[in-house]
Amino acid sequence: MSRFSDVLERLAATIDARKGADPSSSYTAQLLADSARAAKKLGEEAIETVIAAAEGDKAALAAESADLIYHWLAVLAASGVSLDEVAARLEAREGTSGLAEKASRKG
Repeated sequence: MSRFSDVLERLAATIDARKGADPSSSYTAQLLADSARAAKKLGEEAIETVIAAAEGDKAALAAESADLIYHWLAVLAASGVSLDEVAARLEAREGTSGLAEKASRKG
């Protein structure tokens, strides 16, 4: 396992543990209780990540990427989508060129 996958797994477990927690005591619980809010925060973090990348700011890109991933995991959890479901989609695309895969989604 890579360090990233270990951290991702721990973070996903922490987010999952916040399901049902009191939103007044946990930011994660607030996001899990309001999937629209979680999605908006994900969008904000995506924009901040893009800006950091476009500016070539490696430190900001790493920090914003961490925020992006946290909010992505929160959106998945709030929406009832598991990492295994995402992994299955990625696995289904393995061995297929990106151009071919994208073309298959048209229509």
